[in-house]
Amino acid sequence: MKPRQYPTGARPTDVYLFATCLVDLFVPQAGLDAVKLLEREGLTVHFPRAQSCCGQPAYSSGNPREAREVARAQLGLFDQPWPVIVPSGSCAGMMRHHWPALFEDGEANAANKADAARAQALSERIYELTEFLVRVLNVDLGAAGAYGDAALKQPAERVVLHTSCGARREMGTRVHGVEVVDALPGVTRIDHERESECCGFGGTFSLKHPDISGAMVADKIASACATGCDRLVSADCGCLLNIGHAAEHQGAPLAVEHLASFLWRRTGGEAA
Repeated sequence: MKPRQYPTGARPTDVYLFATCLVDLFVPQAGLDAVKLLEREGLTVHFPRAQSCCGQPAYSSGNPREAREVARAQLGLFDQPWPVIVPSGSCAGMMRHHWPALFEDGEANAANKADAARAQALSERIYELTEFLVRVLNVDLGAAGAYGDAALKQPAERVVLHTSCGARREMGTRVHGVEVVDALPGVTRIDHERESECCGFGGTFSLKHPDISGAMVADKIASACATGCDRLVSADCGCLLNIGHAAEHQGAPLAVEHLASFLWRRTGGEAA
């Protein structure tokens, strides 16, 4: 993965939000909190209503043709030259790195070549939420009093951070997640033994290999709980749902929260 070049100069004034299907269906509050984080920085957030899935489930299941059609249906939704913000590192990685390749690997016809160019141009505007906050907007969430007294009056919290395999590998988002969490007043981030390991979700992997997947998430939960943390935060909804539901099923004392909601709450937004 080559180092990314970030834009310099004036801040953007408008952005798109690609909410992801999991946020839309299961954790809509995370999407709303992502919008509030961006709007608080003075941005106008645009949400094309025809957006759907990034195509990752089909792609990771070995169905590039179906993934290509999912991507093709959305290439025209983000026609203005604005950044596209994604509150999921794995979905952002799919759109940034794999959408252009989907068309290059397809039939060599004029339509696919044109769509490949569109996908490549769009991919350069894809940002994971925390990446955009710290690398493009240069937001300092820990600046004294930046978000009012409410942010400074939050109770102390000890958290562990989970970054999905795809987000860590393809987008480097653990670095951005660590930066924003470590900047927050009153928050202590705790490393744990199995932080870098997969949670066992892996899209269809959890369906094809449920026993292995279950053992992996059990290890993840045990490692997080051993730290005595107050909650686990993650920017990837698939992992978050897998870990959270498994912890609830096991009766493990591990609360989970999407990173967008955690950041909004810790900087003076609504309480959890």
